[in-house]
Amino acid sequence: MGTQSPVDPVPTVDDVDRIAAVSDPVIRNLQITQSYHELAFAMAGRTGIAANWCTFATWASKQAGQTIRRQDLARVIEAAWSSLFSAQAADEVAFSAQALGSPLSQTEIRESVASVLNPLAALDIASDAVSRGNRKVYAEIGREFARFCAHCLNDATPTPEHLAAFSDGLRPGESPDGQDSLRRAFSHYYQALFEPDAKTRAELLLLANIEIGFHEQIRLQPEIAEALNAAVFDHRRFRERLIKALFPERGWLARVRLFFLRLFNRPNRFDRAVDALLADARLRARLLITEYVMALEFPHGVRLRLGQDVPGTFPESLQQVTLAELRALLDRIDPTPDSTQGTGAVDWAELPHRLHYIADLFRCRHESPELFEPPFDAAQCAALKAGRLPEGRL
Repeated sequence: MGTQSPVDPVPTVDDVDRIAAVSDPVIRNLQITQSYHELAFAMAGRTGIAANWCTFATWASKQAGQTIRRQDLARVIEAAWSSLFSAQAADEVAFSAQALGSPLSQTEIRESVASVLNPLAALDIASDAVSRGNRKVYAEIGREFARFCAHCLNDATPTPEHLAAFSDGLRPGESPDGQDSLRRAFSHYYQALFEPDAKTRAELLLLANIEIGFHEQIRLQPEIAEALNAAVFDHRRFRERLIKALFPERGWLARVRLFFLRLFNRPNRFDRAVDALLADARLRARLLITEYVMALEFPHGVRLRLGQDVPGTFPESLQQVTLAELRALLDRIDPTPDSTQGTGAVDWAELPHRLHYIADLFRCRHESPELFEPPFDAAQCAALKAGRLPEGRL
């Protein structure tokens, strides 16, 4: 187990429930990250250096912590906030506002638009959405890994009744409400525990990882969309604040003019311009966050941009897929079979984009021993287990 280090006893269901109930989102995230590492290590004790879903969840949760602590999004917003709308969209707002009597210049109007798109609100929304998603997934999938470890991981020989007892605790039905994907995944994990052929074992583990990833991403869709849309206010609030900014002394008159234009169904250039600017800003914000915030950092400074193709190649054991169930699943979610080309997510809010990226990421990094390295040093781990915020880089 080369790069691995001893961890505490395998997290139990009670441990997972206790961590999921922690009220402080920062401490909770750090404890979730460490718990994932411990579960991943326990699984690897039976499968060897081969990634399981918790292996990737460790680093995804650690990355989520940066957003929860408002680190990565703050950097992006500071660097690129004013570029969330095009010059053409801003100019049209300026022309239409001046036609309604705004005393501001085009430059002043552009600055006002940027200030109304308040970055602090985006930080709050994104942080809260990511935190809720982090807890949701851990409380469900982390809990099932703890149950699986308790029911099945210590079996020396296949014991169907142990797997059946575990599976009986899963909800019937497909995602997002049912857990049939989890039932199939843990059945494949169980098969892998006793599979003597290394290639078949690797394919079973990859199949299980993707099946859990499929369920996870469907469950996370609301929180992901909310985080990616965090940069844009709702139309009414944005419009009212913009009118106050663009008509500092006679905003009431602008509102009256706009009211009568709508009342008599007259063409309204200002409203059309604001609608177009908001639509443009929403699209640009999603793309910006996907490109700069939606990243995944692995040990030794490896940082993957989720908007770019998955780097690397498939390990020898997974270059050719022979397991029928795995091939069928990949045919559903991977539009570029046996290649990482085109895996970069254009829009991380789109489920097919995420699934394509995740499937190839899991496949490329399946035999990466560094992913089993501890996410925190010993002093940090001791602090977070005591419920304190650790010192140093997290």
